[in-house]
Amino acid sequence: MKFSIPAKRAISLLLTAIFIITLFGGCGKPALKADNSTSSVSEETVGTTSDDEKENESVSDGSNPSESSDAESDSKSESKTDDKTDSKTDKTEASQKPTGTTKPNSTEKPTQNQSTAENTTKKPTTTAKPTQAEKPTEKPKPQKSKVEMYVDSMTLEQMVGQMFFARCPSSGAAAQISSYHPGGYILFARDFQNQTPASVRKTISGYQSVSRTPMLIGVDEEGGTVVRVSKYPAFRSVPFWSPADIYNQYGMSGLVSDTAEKDTLLKSLGINVNLGPVCDVSQNPSDYIYKRTLGKNGAETANCISTIVSQMKKDRMGAVLKHFPGYGSNVDTHTGIAIDKRSIDTFRKNDFLPFIAGIKAGAGGIMINHNIVNCLDKGHPASLSPTVVKTLRNELGFKGVIMTDDLSMSAITKYTDGKNAAVSAVIAGSDMLISSDFVNQYNAVLSAVKNGTISKSRIRQSVLRIVQWKINLGLISL
Repeated sequence: MKFSIPAKRAISLLLTAIFIITLFGGCGKPALKADNSTSSVSEETVGTTSDDEKENESVSDGSNPSESSDAESDSKSESKTDDKTDSKTDKTEASQKPTGTTKPNSTEKPTQNQSTAENTTKKPTTTAKPTQAEKPTEKPKPQKSKVEMYVDSMTLEQMVGQMFFARCPSSGAAAQISSYHPGGYILFARDFQNQTPASVRKTISGYQSVSRTPMLIGVDEEGGTVVRVSKYPAFRSVPFWSPADIYNQYGMSGLVSDTAEKDTLLKSLGINVNLGPVCDVSQNPSDYIYKRTLGKNGAETANCISTIVSQMKKDRMGAVLKHFPGYGSNVDTHTGIAIDKRSIDTFRKNDFLPFIAGIKAGAGGIMINHNIVNCLDKGHPASLSPTVVKTLRNELGFKGVIMTDDLSMSAITKYTDGKNAAVSAVIAGSDMLISSDFVNQYNAVLSAVKNGTISKSRIRQSVLRIVQWKINLGLISL
């Protein structure tokens, strides 16, 4: 079919119009849907735009990458201005529409506009990290004292040895120190007989040189009937008088000067403990202990003891109050068992008084006798009685070194058949054991610790007191 030229132009215009209508009419809606879809995804996945895309947007906008969020905000603001109604509707629908991707117990991220609004009214709270001072600190472990560190550096054998104030053997004394580590030696008259001050000093110095821990070197220099050193003219022209004679003739000042002279002589020889003063109360000349006492009642004896011990402490001479809980009129325990039937009131009102005075004056040691004191413990000699030790600690408040009288005395050997007296004394609570049978008693105590009869902590407790006493006397410097 042939058309005229005007007809051909009309047909061509019609086809062009249909094409344009078809092109824009059919593609407009899909394009709009795509824009809505893109907007929705961008709201749900904030911050997922790649770095390359951000750079392209920045270049096309002529802005820096860091300014892209501001550009987007401006664009959104312009969109809201153009169509406020649609924007409000979209916001309402967006706020009511549940987010299907939110996990339980999770917090939804706010949109950019919401975050900006909230930031202008309330700053988000943040949990500050605790500073170093705020961190909980563990309680520091109690540090050991120097005395504890000193004692804990000892072997078990050395600790057990420290608990013995042994009678110095007539031979092999230095070798015994190396093997058994005694806490001290007690010297008797034989150790001064035919000796000079120089020879005694040299002998004692030799003992100290082989002992890991400085030793207590003791002697019974009471004066009167019991003198070990001054009985020999090489050491003093005349023996020391008894304290009773000194007090009766010269009073308290006589006791002070007599004590000071004893301390000076003993220390010049290397002796650091005088096993005295005698605190026993006796006013009956027929009593076994009378000649060794001050011969006064409890209160007057206490005043004398306080004066003597104060001077000894000043001179740094070790004092040992004896014989707790008080001898009274009992028989000599060197020869047999003595039973004391007095009431506890008698002790508290009379016999305890000199011991209390000596403790207050600073005595470092107390010796317990071997009497069986019924009002305290009917079943044991005082030296083996836990009750007697507790009385000293709890009632009289003594914190120093408690020691037994010689465990080789008949009152003990007859009571125990000579077996394990030292073990019983340690279990009772004594810190030092005076013994003329040192090696056997040492081995008995050591075995008792190793088999669990006596705990190591029990031994340590006593050695702490012994070492502290040695420090107080200037023998150990820590």
